[in-house]
Amino acid sequence: MSTQSHDHEEDEEAGLYLTVLCWAGLGLAALHAFLQPLPQGLVWASLGLAYLTGGIPPLRTALSELWHERRLDIDLLMVVAALAAAAVGAALEGAVLLALFSLSHTLEHRSMGKARRAVEALMHLRPETALLEGPEGVVEVPVADLVPGERVILRPGARVPVDGRVVVGSGHLDESTVTGESAPVRKVPGDPVHEATVNLDGVLTVEVLRGLESSTVAQMIRLVTEAQAQKAPSERFSDWFGQRYTIAVFVGSFLSWFAFRFIGHAPGEALYRAATLLVAASPCAVVISVPAAILSALSAAARGGVLFKGGAALEGLAEVRTFAFDKTGTLTTGLASVTNVVALEGDEAAFLALAAGLEAQSEHPIAAAIRREGGERGVAPVPVDDVRAHPSEGITGQDAEGPVWAGNARMLAAMGATLPETLAPLADGSETLVLVGRGSRVLGGVTVADEPRATAAEALHDLKAGGRTDILMMTGDRAPVAARIGAQLGLAPGEIHAGLLPGDKVKLVDGAAQRGKVAFIGDGVNDAAALARADVGVAMGVAGSEVALQAADVALMAEDLRKLAAARALSRRAAGVIRQNLAISIGAMALLVTGSLFFDLPLPLAVLGHEGGTLLVVLNGLRLLADPIRARS
Repeated sequence: MSTQSHDHEEDEEAGLYLTVLCWAGLGLAALHAFLQPLPQGLVWASLGLAYLTGGIPPLRTALSELWHERRLDIDLLMVVAALAAAAVGAALEGAVLLALFSLSHTLEHRSMGKARRAVEALMHLRPETALLEGPEGVVEVPVADLVPGERVILRPGARVPVDGRVVVGSGHLDESTVTGESAPVRKVPGDPVHEATVNLDGVLTVEVLRGLESSTVAQMIRLVTEAQAQKAPSERFSDWFGQRYTIAVFVGSFLSWFAFRFIGHAPGEALYRAATLLVAASPCAVVISVPAAILSALSAAARGGVLFKGGAALEGLAEVRTFAFDKTGTLTTGLASVTNVVALEGDEAAFLALAAGLEAQSEHPIAAAIRREGGERGVAPVPVDDVRAHPSEGITGQDAEGPVWAGNARMLAAMGATLPETLAPLADGSETLVLVGRGSRVLGGVTVADEPRATAAEALHDLKAGGRTDILMMTGDRAPVAARIGAQLGLAPGEIHAGLLPGDKVKLVDGAAQRGKVAFIGDGVNDAAALARADVGVAMGVAGSEVALQAADVALMAEDLRKLAAARALSRRAAGVIRQNLAISIGAMALLVTGSLFFDLPLPLAVLGHEGGTLLVVLNGLRLLADPIRARS
């Protein structure tokens, strides 16, 4: 645990103890007031305890603000109001004010700490040691000593110590600590794994990709820290309002004493009415109402696998009119896969075995897709020798029957072959067509393409269902490919933009911004400029590049785009709670001020009304904690 986090927790605990002592002192004094069973000395001691434990912490804070920041704080206003109440013989009412104020501050501080603790708890899930695979065998080493390129062994039940990639073995991992999704995820060689997740079964060999300082959990901690440091526009306004309004309340209460004296009230009664006005007009509930909702929503989002970099991003997402998506790796898996196999001679299995044999030694993503398809169908590759790569054309080799080749239209022309009519519909450019042949004979074709994410179409539907929303898909890919993906996702032709460079994406974001706020969702280095230009940048956090993650305002830790719609719904609920809180706090303050000025409102009612409103807005904001982000299943 960091020193700063430890200090936060100590402050929270100290605040809780002082609040308990303050209420204990108030309880004894109240017991005497109603039943009068206590000695007078004990009563004064009880009131003293309430005033000291409830008044000294806010007084220290207020004096520190006044000395260092040269501004009056609401805490000072509350202490002055309590002392004024005691000065006019209403010491019990002053103690009630301090006790309720202390309780509301304790609730506020604990709610502010929930988001930090929710993510920092992941640090405790990181194991201290890892099983390193080395020349001398498997040895146990400190996790902090691991460097990229080394390999560690994960046994069933073990927590993943670092971000890495599976190189040997397969099994299921519980990734709920990072992504918020409870369903186990199957991992095979080539798949990424993230620290703080749990290996449920199987023995995995994992290659270390990143050190602890740049790991998934480290980035999550950094994002939450940034989120707490950045204030939303409504928070900045409440701070601005609170500082200036506090000065106005002090001046108004001072002038009201002269006004009450002028209309004939005795000095003590005038002071009592001025103290009542001081309590009634205090803007505590107004100032607390916004952060209570913002911080609760940030915590709920973090628990659901969505990290906001601050309240501004949370409020901005609620107002987004246009969602602009990168295609590759965001709306699609970013992984080439076989979509069609057409054999012109013999059966598909034999044809696919030949294609997989030709591609067995190639590192190209298309070759990997063909090999993967063969493996999934249980087809053994045909042995092919003398394999040679022909850049921009394809590959040639020799099997038991003679020379064979696989490639594109250039290879087809080089072999003196023509495209059979049966394969012509596959050559429309929407997918990559790999032709396989012997000499001038074409034996068949395999189409390979990037496919939409399983949840992408549903995510776009959810966003459109959430209100007036424009959707744009942006890609540097060819127009036929973009049209095919767009059609699968239910996008209209006008929503699809292809053949774009990074600068072109920025221009499209600028154009969309003329209609309202824009969110750009991407995952790659080439998306960083558009992410930074958009009003709200959203990065596919786990799968995305570190550059994209740094440029974005929001990170989706799971590769589930449905969480974007869920996050917008949460941000809109938070905006609604903020409006409710402001209406409650301003309305209550207006009623109390009116009552104290014109209807001789008793100080106890002013105290209960003021602190009751403060508690109400804090509790209303805390409701968002019980509403974590969940993708619709």
